[in-house]
Amino acid sequence: MSKILFVLTGADHWTLADGTKHPTGFWAEEAVAPYEAFKAAGHEIVVATPGGVVPTVDKGSLAPAVNGGEEGAAKITAALASFTELQSPIRLADVHLDDYAAVFYPGGHGPMEDLAVDATSGEVLTLALESGKPLGVVCHGPAALLAATKADGTNSFQGYDVAAFTNEEETQGGFADKAKWLLQDRLTEAGVNVKAGEPWAPNVVVDRNLVTGQNPASSAPLAAELLKKLA
Repeated sequence: MSKILFVLTGADHWTLADGTKHPTGFWAEEAVAPYEAFKAAGHEIVVATPGGVVPTVDKGSLAPAVNGGEEGAAKITAALASFTELQSPIRLADVHLDDYAAVFYPGGHGPMEDLAVDATSGEVLTLALESGKPLGVVCHGPAALLAATKADGTNSFQGYDVAAFTNEEETQGGFADKAKWLLQDRLTEAGVNVKAGEPWAPNVVVDRNLVTGQNPASSAPLAAELLKKLA
């Protein structure tokens, strides 16, 4: 059994362009689907957050509308309750990367608030990338890539192909005109190659040891790709 590090946002809100604090956190499916896949394969999960705070789930990610109805919503809520590691995270600053076989970052709008500017998270990402360990990042999780920089100031993921939540999806979700910045734009500015797929459809991009997914629907296929790299 090997350990997989889940790095989650510690934010419970996302500050919009007008200063409004939109309640958010991590997106349930993006944490639960990979968690269940990794546990089923016999791996141990360790959760880390900035400061070791217990992560907040985005309540919107538990709604029937995004889970295929009431039955799906009940299922995701129950699955989240069984993800007991969420209640006892370690501090991101205390992570020793050598202890883990792989690293995974789920999304939600939370990472736009904290991980996008978290130097400790950026260092973990850079070290994971350079180590060759399987590194998975999904949806808004790639906001964390923005904090990963080399000594010369360039982004550690410059030149890598990634999938990430797109401007089109942010527009359809109703936040593009409210956000301070858009993820696809910032990644592109940092020299990261965003490979956009159809809105809301699974889209997983593999570039060397980096495996990225565009949206919640991409989280289960992303987990399958990471497991292939761990085999």
